[in-house]
Amino acid sequence: MKLLIIEDERDLSDSINTYLEQQQFICDTAYDYFEAEDKISLNEYSCIILDIMLPHGSGLQLLQLLKKQKKSDGVLIISAKNSLEDKIEGLQIGADDYLAKPFHLAELGARVAAIIRRRSFYGQTRIEIDSLVLDLSDRALRGTHDEEIPLTRKEYDLLLYFVSNKNRVVTKEAIVEHLWNDGIDMTYSYDFVYSHIKNLRKKLLQAGCPDYIKAVYGMGYKFTIAG
Repeated sequence: MKLLIIEDERDLSDSINTYLEQQQFICDTAYDYFEAEDKISLNEYSCIILDIMLPHGSGLQLLQLLKKQKKSDGVLIISAKNSLEDKIEGLQIGADDYLAKPFHLAELGARVAAIIRRRSFYGQTRIEIDSLVLDLSDRALRGTHDEEIPLTRKEYDLLLYFVSNKNRVVTKEAIVEHLWNDGIDMTYSYDFVYSHIKNLRKKLLQAGCPDYIKAVYGMGYKFTIAG
C-alpha cells in the first residue's frame, strides 16, 4: 500500500516515514503545499497523512483539491491545531479521520490501517479468496488448513493491490507506481513486475488456486474472481 506524508516538520515526517515503512507501507513525502499538490495530482494513494498548516497553503485546500478531482484517496489529518472547528471542517470536506499532535506512531499506524480497510475492504481484516484467506492484520496469506503461504513483501503488496482491484484491468505503469517510490526507472521496473507476477502466480497455483492473474494484451493484468 502506498501512502503520502504531507508534513513540513522534516524530523516528524522522517519519523512517520520510518515507522510506516517498518509496517510494510511504501511512503512518498511532501514538505509544502505545491509539492503535495503535484504528487496528489499525479498519483493515487491508499491514504494521505495531511498536516493542516503548510508552507504556501493549507491542508484544507488540498482536501478541496482531492474532492474537485474526485479522487478516492483516504485522508488522515494530523495537526497541532486541535480546535473543534478545524476538525469539523476537515471531516466535512472529506477527511476520514483526525489525529491531534503530539501522537504515538503506533496510533497513527492503526488509524491509517483502519482507513485503508474501510475504504478498500469495507472494514474487514480477513479477505476470503475462494479457499484462501488474506489476513490484513498479520499481512499473511493462509490456505485451506490455515497454513501460511509464504510471500515476499512485494508479492503480498501485489496480491493486495490485485484483490482491491479485482475484475479490473490494472496497467503495468500503475503496478510499478504502487509497488515502488517515485523516481523509479519504469523500463527497468517492468522486469521486476514480470518476475513478481510470475512468482506470485506460481505460489497461488501450488496452493491449489485457479490461475487468477490474466495478462490483458497491450493493457496490463486482471485478477479475476468469480462472484
